[in-house]
Amino acid sequence: MAKIYVASSWRNAYQPDVVRRLREAGHEVYDFRNPPHGRGGFHWADIDPAWEGWSVEEYIRGLDHPHAREGFRSDYEAMLWADVCVLVLPCGRSAHAEAGWMQGAGKPTYIYIPEKQEPELMYRLFTAVSGDLDDIIRALEQPRNEHK
Repeated sequence: MAKIYVASSWRNAYQPDVVRRLREAGHEVYDFRNPPHGRGGFHWADIDPAWEGWSVEEYIRGLDHPHAREGFRSDYEAMLWADVCVLVLPCGRSAHAEAGWMQGAGKPTYIYIPEKQEPELMYRLFTAVSGDLDDIIRALEQPRNEHK
């Protein structure tokens, strides 16, 4: 079975079900909302409750905050650990950066689109795109050399 990094958004209502379904299928899954270190997932509000009003300079400084560094380390180590990525839409910039890094690192990356989205041409870069999570789960059951 695969070690899977699920890339998505805190606002994505589908993410918990995807994690659950992948685990039920026998895969090991990194859940950024509940990372194994047990301290919960990263939130900008833990650094500053007024983070949404940050200037560019404050944003750049925030990236260097110890809490941001720890959140990055946790997710990045999970990306190194995983051998597959599932990007769950809709999501934002971080999840897309994670999925791009995973595909670029040679790790099969699947895009799961559970609801209507604006088309994105560059999703052709990824291993497969599907609106059916069962299709992705079946693809994960194939021998690794059959991922295309």
